[in-house]
Amino acid sequence: MQPILEIKAFFFNAETDYLPYYKHFNIDLEKIDLAEELKAKDLLALIQKQNENFSYPEENLFFRINDLIVDGEQNMNEVIERLGTSLQIDPVNAYRSSNGLIIDDSDFMKSYELLAPFASDEDLEYYKTLYALHYASETENFDRTYIGDAILVLAHKLITAGSEEKEAILEAITYPYSSLLDSEYENNLFHAQDHTASIAELKMMVKAPKSDTPSLMDKLAARFAEKKDTLLKKEEKKDTVVTIEGKQIAYYAGAVTGKTAGMHEKIVQADAKMISFARTNKLSGLSLLEDNKELAHTKAATTLLDALDSGAQVLIVEEKEAYAMFKKHFSDIEKTIGRDIDLALISAEDFLVQTNTVTA
Repeated sequence: MQPILEIKAFFFNAETDYLPYYKHFNIDLEKIDLAEELKAKDLLALIQKQNENFSYPEENLFFRINDLIVDGEQNMNEVIERLGTSLQIDPVNAYRSSNGLIIDDSDFMKSYELLAPFASDEDLEYYKTLYALHYASETENFDRTYIGDAILVLAHKLITAGSEEKEAILEAITYPYSSLLDSEYENNLFHAQDHTASIAELKMMVKAPKSDTPSLMDKLAARFAEKKDTLLKKEEKKDTVVTIEGKQIAYYAGAVTGKTAGMHEKIVQADAKMISFARTNKLSGLSLLEDNKELAHTKAATTLLDALDSGAQVLIVEEKEAYAMFKKHFSDIEKTIGRDIDLALISAEDFLVQTNTVTA
């Protein structure tokens, strides 16, 4: 039996609408006669058949389903298997929408202009293949002036290919707008691409001293590294005991994968209520503390508030470094976001010790 899709689709026409809005559609796949399996572009056509004002690009078709970017050829069976039958359709960048899923994508080539003097025709063609990656940049959700991950990936390609303009390339992607040092790499592609290492290498190139004398950035990084263990120990000593029994608890895994299901089971076993929230696996600014403290605090606040507003009273934090950052900068995080965050924090390690003690 084919599922019924519950679709929430984005509408906006810059010529007639003041604000975007959504319309709801039900699509019964059992009643759809398709010669081949349903693709993402077919889904859009079915929506448009029900409402002719629904618009999407005929070429270079990329859009978001439940905040993950897909292309028009994406098989919908795979989408449904992963995301379920309740789907939200948005443009790749809602702020740049001119008509539905059609956007003003001039920013994509504007970013390319930063490296155009150092690039060949082949490099331009490669950059064009990174169109979806550009709009999948998580950093853009926090700063709309961000130049995009795609141009950073191209910069890394040019440099590793032996470009003689290394310093000029690094300068081009570091100082204009929101750029390299504001990137904490993660993307929102349905089929994820991992460019973490490439962007980390670019940051190391920018921060590397040009002489035997350490740069200011090197000194700050070394100082932060020396303080990290001390910070963790201090936090362990002064933390108050967070009770978990009967509480509504969320689990923040961050970059750690493979532990969520087990932790959810532990929460239920601890006689607590499990709370899910959207940013469970998103990064929260840890790597940005030295380069852009305000952005780091904003990302951290967004994660903490997402858990709080989802109903959590306690947040279990998997990574020790993330937990230490939340604790150390908690008041600054609240000031940055302009809200009190009434959320107790406990490290995953302490939570497991507490649950094991209760079990014993």
